[in-house]
Amino acid sequence: MTAVTHEDGVCRCGWCGTDPLYMAYHDTEWGVPERDARALYEKLILDGFQAGLSWITILRKRDNFRRAFDDFDPEKIARYTPKKVERLMQDAGIVRNRAKIEAAVTSAQAYLALPDFSGHLWGFVDGQPIQNRHAHLHEVPAATPLAEKIAKDLKGRGFRFCGPTIVYAFMQAVGMVNDHLVTCHRHGAVREIARP
Repeated sequence: MTAVTHEDGVCRCGWCGTDPLYMAYHDTEWGVPERDARALYEKLILDGFQAGLSWITILRKRDNFRRAFDDFDPEKIARYTPKKVERLMQDAGIVRNRAKIEAAVTSAQAYLALPDFSGHLWGFVDGQPIQNRHAHLHEVPAATPLAEKIAKDLKGRGFRFCGPTIVYAFMQAVGMVNDHLVTCHRHGAVREIARP
């Protein structure tokens, strides 16, 4: 599948479909370089919650996740007690998966142990997004050797639910890699935003 021209006349990556929320995410967030450490932690945790689900499911619940997880403040999440985990397990507004909830806590502790989470992650790409030039969705990989390297590093530091596929989806989302298709209206825009 190549990029798709939608009813509004805008050509977008085909994966975002026609859901207005998904299209807005594609047009304003996906692929834009994110360097705020807390925002990066949030995205990594949400990508972990996505495992086995679709991103639109997580996107629709994102505000609920933010409310339930103290706006993804790692210092607060790192101190969550078993009682708090149980409360989260009863929250129908989020994905109620104990392993993923507990992973958010463990990953918050690992995050706090890293002096510069953002700098550490962006160091894997020398601070500059990788600019891919894919014409078709089937050319976009599910994971890469670099994603495997980052996943191994994060797991070694205590992060959980961060395998190579999750890490690559994270890299795409936070703009460490520009995987908008070349015919998508966001490819060039994201490339320009990323210029040093």
